[in-house]
Amino acid sequence: MRLPSVPRPRSLAGQLFAMQAVLIAVVVAGYALFTYVSDRHQAEEAATRQATAVARSVADSPSVRAAIHTTNPSSELQPYALQVMRATEVDFITIMTPNGIRWTHPDQTQIGKHYLGHIGAAQQGHTFSETYKGTLGASVRTVTPIMDNGRVIGLVSAGIKVEAISQRVQEQVTALLGVAAGALLLGALGTYVVNARLRRHTHGMNAAELSHMHDYHQAALHAVREGLLMLDGQYRVALINDGGRELLGVGAEEDVVGRSVAELGLPAPLTGALLASEPRVDEVHLTADRVLVVNTSPVSGGERRGTVVTLRDVTELQSLMGELDSERGFTQALRSQAHEAANRLHTVVSLIELGRASEAVDFATAELELAQALTDQVVAAVSEPVLAALLLGKTAQANERGVELVVSDESRLDDGLLPESLSARDLVTILGNLIDNAVDAAQGTVRARVTVTAYAEDAELVMRVTDTGAGVDPAHAELVFQRGFSTKPAGPGGRGLGLALVRQAVVRLDGTLTVTEAPEGGAVFEVRLPLRASVAGGEAR
Repeated sequence: MRLPSVPRPRSLAGQLFAMQAVLIAVVVAGYALFTYVSDRHQAEEAATRQATAVARSVADSPSVRAAIHTTNPSSELQPYALQVMRATEVDFITIMTPNGIRWTHPDQTQIGKHYLGHIGAAQQGHTFSETYKGTLGASVRTVTPIMDNGRVIGLVSAGIKVEAISQRVQEQVTALLGVAAGALLLGALGTYVVNARLRRHTHGMNAAELSHMHDYHQAALHAVREGLLMLDGQYRVALINDGGRELLGVGAEEDVVGRSVAELGLPAPLTGALLASEPRVDEVHLTADRVLVVNTSPVSGGERRGTVVTLRDVTELQSLMGELDSERGFTQALRSQAHEAANRLHTVVSLIELGRASEAVDFATAELELAQALTDQVVAAVSEPVLAALLLGKTAQANERGVELVVSDESRLDDGLLPESLSARDLVTILGNLIDNAVDAAQGTVRARVTVTAYAEDAELVMRVTDTGAGVDPAHAELVFQRGFSTKPAGPGGRGLGLALVRQAVVRLDGTLTVTEAPEGGAVFEVRLPLRASVAGGEAR
């Protein structure tokens, strides 16, 4: 036996349309019923007032009282009653004796017969109204006495049939139903238009599907490690995930949704990238302690609806790339030194072949003493192995570019002095980028030289790099540390990142970084890093 297929739940728009259509129908039907009952009651009251007015007018007529005193009242009263009936649009006017014997009636065969209805109150001199079924059917009637010198000489009853009242109400209800149908149609049309728009926005999904999508959406946001930021058309934060909060340094308890990007306290270049109208692809930006790759893309849909921003943390990758660049430099320096060593070896061999062995020994010894002197000088001043290796490698690199790199006599940094909180990677990033920047500045100048000073003083590690370049304009003393700033043309990989990375590392280690003018021209970059508890606090931050 084949089971019937379960119908798919209606979309949210369809459910709302059905609900609104039923609601409009109930409201219109309720209003129509209320109006019908109200109009019928009003019609009965109007008929009662009309019948009362006609009956009292007939009872107050002098000609009626005069005709009652004649020997044959019916002969005069019947034509008069029919004339008044036609003029006042009532269904009957009955003039009768105080005992209820008819003198007039629309049906002449009923004249002389007893009146069907209550007349007790009228016989006592009172006017009253009632709904009663008589010879003409059910009617709303009023009975009033005809008074002459304080006594009742006759009774007048005027009435309108209930059927006529119903017909009047039916005409009003027909018009009302037409209006109600029009209102229902207009409401249904408006509801359809609204729900068609809603259907487009919800892509025809029902409430359960929307709920599941929301659950998946929230789960995905919290699971993705990369930062995700969504901005609306006014560049206000519409959504931010946990990764985005962490990468931008926004606390989990801080409510940033609805705030402008400019109010988040981000670095100016990063804020400018997020506020840009054109897409950004793989742009590198620095925060206080991270290197981020930023991509922005506008939300599709015609008008500007917002921007989707993705953030990737490449801090560790950037540090590794810096180390790789240093290693590459070391390799190139070794290759160059190997080439020079091969030339010197050929020279020694040639001297021996020429029979000048003593000169060959003197030449080889001098070369070895020169290389050993450089190594001894660096190691004696900076015995910390990582920094010593960095200085030796940078010395060879600078020599290849025609720049003399010198370790000053003030330098004194013993092995084991640096705490574990000062990682070798941070020191390589700081000192390596400062030396590279100084070599760039000094290259091509007369007596190009870079002087490196490193020592410990008052629980601080001091590293100073001086060059013989053009120096730094005091107006640019703060700009040189911003990502993207450089006084040289950009190469294939771009410029302006090295000093920004130095500043980021120094800030992360709770240190200070300054730039001043050297006494003999050029620039002096000085870094001071604490060697005690403040560093731990900086890393925790």
